[in-house]
Amino acid sequence: MQLVTFSESGQSRVGLLSGEGVIDLSIACPDLPTEMLSLIQAGPDALAMASKVSDQAPHFALAGVCLESVIKRPPKIIAIGLNYRAHAEESNMALPEVPLVFTKQSTSANGPNSPIYWSEEGQAMDYEGELALVIARNCRRVSRDQAKGVILGFCVANDVSVRDWQMRVPTFQIGKSFDTHGPMGPWLVSPDEVGNPHDLDILCTVNGEQRQKSNTQHLIFDCYQLIEFLSTAFTLEAGDVILTGTPSGVGFAQRPPARLIPGDRVRVEIEGLGAIENEVIVEPEAAARF
Repeated sequence: MQLVTFSESGQSRVGLLSGEGVIDLSIACPDLPTEMLSLIQAGPDALAMASKVSDQAPHFALAGVCLESVIKRPPKIIAIGLNYRAHAEESNMALPEVPLVFTKQSTSANGPNSPIYWSEEGQAMDYEGELALVIARNCRRVSRDQAKGVILGFCVANDVSVRDWQMRVPTFQIGKSFDTHGPMGPWLVSPDEVGNPHDLDILCTVNGEQRQKSNTQHLIFDCYQLIEFLSTAFTLEAGDVILTGTPSGVGFAQRPPARLIPGDRVRVEIEGLGAIENEVIVEPEAAARF
């Protein structure tokens, strides 16, 4: 099953990917919630109902809809730093003995093809292509052997980072949480369709130039270890997103450092999960809210 959040005619709802089309679940299954987080929170019966929708159900052409962040406002976005050996080495940092955990504010969530904002305060902008997973239900103290059963699905993410702000405080949080700096998608792929999440090629390009290329087999702490570690401390909630870390090749490891600037297009693709591509633009005045 491949779930999407999309908008059409100005209305946002949940859909099911079917070939080059999107089945509108608000039509095919009108009893289901029309918002992704609510659908996940409705539990396995609701998700099973969605998965059984016929491919013959009415649908929109994929090119005719706007794909949004798979979860528009995740309860938590939990990210892992230095989770590939080569990235730790290029950062001149020791390999972590336990996962290096930080959070991104949920307001950073952004669509798979939506622009990411550059600002005068955030000029030290960098990309980080990552495998993301979404938690299926509230859980705590999940063992590694149980972890596969609490994953709803996987998607592509870009942990956009403002490096100078990131280093201002020990937690990294503020430099990781600028609005629009958490694009994810393009769809949420169920574990049965992904197969082994620890053997997926990952590629990031900027303006068509390869910057990152690796495979998730090189994760230091794999998806199941991360769930075990995190859930020992706190409850993982339905709809939480975990970003599993980025491989080597980030812009600030280049010599000289390569900052993202307006006009750049960043593409992250992961084998079997699709691709997201976001243009860097100057933050519009309309983004200010007060």
